[in-house]
Amino acid sequence: MLRAGLIRRLSSGLYTFLPLGLRALQKVERIVREEMDRAGALEILMPALHPQEIWERTGRFEVLKDVMFKIRDRQERGLVGPTHEEIVTDLVSHEVSSYRQLPMNLYQIQSKFRDEIRPRFGLMRAKEFIMKDAYSFDVGWDEAEASYRVMYETYRRIFRRCGLRTKIVEADTGAMGGSSSHEFMVLADSGEDGLVECTACSYAANLERAESKAGEAPVFDGAERTPEEVATPNLRTVQEVAAFFKSPPARLMKTLIYVADEKPVAVVVPGDRDVNEIKLRRSLSAAALALADDATIEKVTGAPVGFAGPVGLKIPVYADARVKGYRGAVTGANRKDAHLANVDLARDASVAEYVDVTFARDGDACPRCGAALQGKRGIEVGHVFKLGTKYSEQLGALYLDAEGKQHPAVMGCYGIGVTRTLQAVIEQRFDKDGIIWPLSVAPYSVEVLVVNAQHEESMAISLRLVEELERGGVDVLFDDRDERPGVKFKDADLLGLPLRVSVGERSLAKGGIEVRFRHSGEVRMAPVAEAAARIREWMGEVGAQLEEGS
Repeated sequence: MLRAGLIRRLSSGLYTFLPLGLRALQKVERIVREEMDRAGALEILMPALHPQEIWERTGRFEVLKDVMFKIRDRQERGLVGPTHEEIVTDLVSHEVSSYRQLPMNLYQIQSKFRDEIRPRFGLMRAKEFIMKDAYSFDVGWDEAEASYRVMYETYRRIFRRCGLRTKIVEADTGAMGGSSSHEFMVLADSGEDGLVECTACSYAANLERAESKAGEAPVFDGAERTPEEVATPNLRTVQEVAAFFKSPPARLMKTLIYVADEKPVAVVVPGDRDVNEIKLRRSLSAAALALADDATIEKVTGAPVGFAGPVGLKIPVYADARVKGYRGAVTGANRKDAHLANVDLARDASVAEYVDVTFARDGDACPRCGAALQGKRGIEVGHVFKLGTKYSEQLGALYLDAEGKQHPAVMGCYGIGVTRTLQAVIEQRFDKDGIIWPLSVAPYSVEVLVVNAQHEESMAISLRLVEELERGGVDVLFDDRDERPGVKFKDADLLGLPLRVSVGERSLAKGGIEVRFRHSGEVRMAPVAEAAARIREWMGEVGAQLEEGS
């Protein structure tokens, strides 16, 4: 995007859109608006700055304070504004009073601001970005589900029209809350989000949410023997202990101490797996979750960090489903420089509950059909949430039913990263030479390139062609620079407009002009007199091919 002249970096996470980039961005916005309007949503525009106290009413100020830009006005009142769930709910609380006013779906396209710790990947994770956010309000859960499905299908149309191939995956609701959500992911090697999808059925989920079916628990050497304490001086990591016992890391039961809502708990997982803290927090129904500090670990285990184990612990022990049935395992002895061998988890420890708290990974069994899961990378471009009544109850978005009884509206929330979608198009559509724009969001549909700007006939034909195409509603980029042909062709490939029309002495000598299709590399010749008509015809062909492939 930088090389093609679409954007320029101002500072970390802040970008200026140049004319070409802005044209493409506006085309994405137009598609979003057309489809949201088609779905019956109403566009509004809410303030970017919000009174801090409204965020405190829902409790999300504490949850999101680390990513908020926070300022104070001259009266020392706090102002924030990373997203708009609270603001739109407050609006509806004052505007809606009767079931006759529902359903309602309100959306906006607006700049958002996040104090990212580490802005990266260009527009993917920036401090300022443009987002489309929408909010539905319904009288009941069945009606809310219908609104959710409408937005789900609307998003599919939006991304298909943008030329994107998306994978819809189950996702965690995170700080948004609510019962469930789905992400629209663009599969790309450069994606910062991990996901798994089943190789046999339709199951797919991002790594924060993904589940997998635990297989039969392995039985290791020493399964029939009683636990044996073994001296392991200064051996703290899984790799060090596994090497000492000449065992695979999976034989170890890794025990981590967390503090969940101010109470310590132990979590046991296979040594070759990591704890998924989002799944753990959800399993524990904890509002706050963090790894315990060194002092807390020593207090509850009696040992320093690196020697914790489930045997003999007095705090609740939660074990991942994959260690259920573990026998002959190795784990910490809750003593400095010591581990236990021959541990049978069910026999030797008291497990409060077996839960799924590890990350699913490539090759795991699908939780629905048992086939193998496949790991992939993706870019999240859209997210839809079933919010329920969390915000409407807290902020008073209530309505009276036909009997005069008061109820909270059932809400849904739907976001699209507009600037992120633009970059995702490029991340999915490129080759070694540059961008391959789909017709729908390309800055211009056609580039007319004069091979030799000093050749009068070529220039005259090019000017007439540009004028005729523009009269026919085609947006044209005209390259009339007095540059070497090689430079102009290289720049055209980098920018990647769908059709490149080259007007030069060589093609004119053959009775026509050369038209190159950027996505396929195919070159066709068009007679000069018919060029504009042929180009318009071929534009339709390109649009159909790209949408079919998205």
